[in-house]
Amino acid sequence: MKKIIILLFVAFFGLSSCVSTKKFEELNSKFLTSEQALTNCRANLMKCRTDDDTSKNKITFLNEQIQAHKDNIGQLQSALDKCVNMNQQGNTNIGKLLDEINSSNKYIRQLTEINRKNDSLTLALSNKFKRSLNNLDDEDINVKVKKGVVFVSLSDEMMFDSGSYTIKSDALPVLSKISKIVNDYKDYDILIEGHTDNVPISTTFLKDNWDLSAMRATSIARFMQTDLGVSPARITAGARSEYVPKDTNDTAAGRNTNRRTEIIVLPKLDEFIKLMENAPITE
Repeated sequence: MKKIIILLFVAFFGLSSCVSTKKFEELNSKFLTSEQALTNCRANLMKCRTDDDTSKNKITFLNEQIQAHKDNIGQLQSALDKCVNMNQQGNTNIGKLLDEINSSNKYIRQLTEINRKNDSLTLALSNKFKRSLNNLDDEDINVKVKKGVVFVSLSDEMMFDSGSYTIKSDALPVLSKISKIVNDYKDYDILIEGHTDNVPISTTFLKDNWDLSAMRATSIARFMQTDLGVSPARITAGARSEYVPKDTNDTAAGRNTNRRTEIIVLPKLDEFIKLMENAPITE
């Protein structure tokens, strides 16, 4: 650019001697115009460079913003994918839970139906015992239902002599009536429990009240099996000794109440056990 200016001046001074004043002024005007244009071009160039730097900075900033948005979009997409997966898993879990609930409801209905059936049979069984034994002394026999089980409590005074495990003859008709009823209910088991008071006993054949309560229970079990035709597979004979009293042992009346034999008639547990084995498994 400097070379151009120098050449213009050389041309100007070289021609000054041979050009007219009018021509000189014309050329000088053009020079000044060109110089002003050059100055304007330089200013524009500087402005363009400044604008270019600004634009580059803006581009850099925008690129950073674009990358940040891309990263944010990636995070949002990842979160969305996770939500979709969780939703799908949640739907699967809900479906599985509903299946488990339906299975459990079915299981509960089965248990309820069996329990209702057993309650009905137990009530009928209890009523049969009461009707069959209603002509006997209430103080010697007590029939009650508790938790789906029939309890027939027989007093010691009616069943045995003191310290003996031989069944009295007066008790045989009672056992016969009981056995006839239980033989009509094949799906029930029979538990025979011997109970005593806390007065110690010791004989040649009996060491203590454990022995006495056990021998009384097995005597009844044996009689029901051999003489009354009750299947021994249904019978359990148990000794409770003095440890499950119904009354205090501090009085004669209380001890008399505690000396008893209980024949407990209860539903077989086979059906319940099968249901328990087939119970729905939940996680």
